[in-house]
Amino acid sequence: RSDNIGEEIMGVQPDSVLKDARASDINNFRTEVLMEKADFVIALFGEKYKQWNTAMDASYAIAKGKPLILIRPKELHHPLKELSGKANITVETVNQAMKALSYLFE
Repeated sequence: RSDNIGEEIMGVQPDSVLKDARASDINNFRTEVLMEKADFVIALFGEKYKQWNTAMDASYAIAKGKPLILIRPKELHHPLKELSGKANITVETVNQAMKALSYLFE
């Protein structure tokens, strides 16, 4: 839905560049509002795709002083090393992140 949200709200755009720009405007607005409300942020990187938006959102969380749990597979250690260094916690699985959160609420 994210890729088409601009056209859902503002109507069909004349080309793919404007379609992406309108969707980006709305998605950035949504992310900023939700990030302001967040007590902490979990950024999940998978193995299949390059997740530029996840990297951007994790960086934004760090810049806003939001505690960050970074989940990334071992194979992404090198490309995410700087971001991992800024995260509060870096784990390799969702289960590990859930255990860290469980500890928070003990």
